[in-house]
Amino acid sequence: MSGYVPLLVYSIIALGLVVTLVLASFLLGPQKPYRSKLLPYESGIIPQVPARQRLSVRFYLTAMLFIIFDVEAVFFYPWAVYLHQLGWYGVIEMFVFMLILLVALAHIWRKGGLDWE
Repeated sequence: MSGYVPLLVYSIIALGLVVTLVLASFLLGPQKPYRSKLLPYESGIIPQVPARQRLSVRFYLTAMLFIIFDVEAVFFYPWAVYLHQLGWYGVIEMFVFMLILLVALAHIWRKGGLDWE
C-alpha cells in the first residue's frame, strides 16, 4: 500500500493546482460581458449564420470511421515491435485482422459511407 502514496500525493497536487488555476482565472479575470464579447469569434469575421447549427449525420459517421481506422494503427505498432517473437502466428493473426478491416472498408465504401456530399 505504501507504493501508492506518491501517486496519491501527485494526484492531490495536480487536482489542487487545477482548482487553484481555475479559481484564480475566475476571480482575477474581467467580468464585463459586452454584447460583442458574447458573439462567436470567427477569425475576425462577423458571422453571417448562427454558430449553433445542426451537423449532418455524415459528419459523425466520417468521424467514427476515422477513429475506427485510426485505432487499428495503434495495434500495428506493438505487432511490429514483437513480430520476431510472435513468428508466423503473429503474421497470420495480423493478416486476419487486416482482412477484417478490409471487409469493413469495402462494406462502408459500397454503402456510400465515404461519399462526402
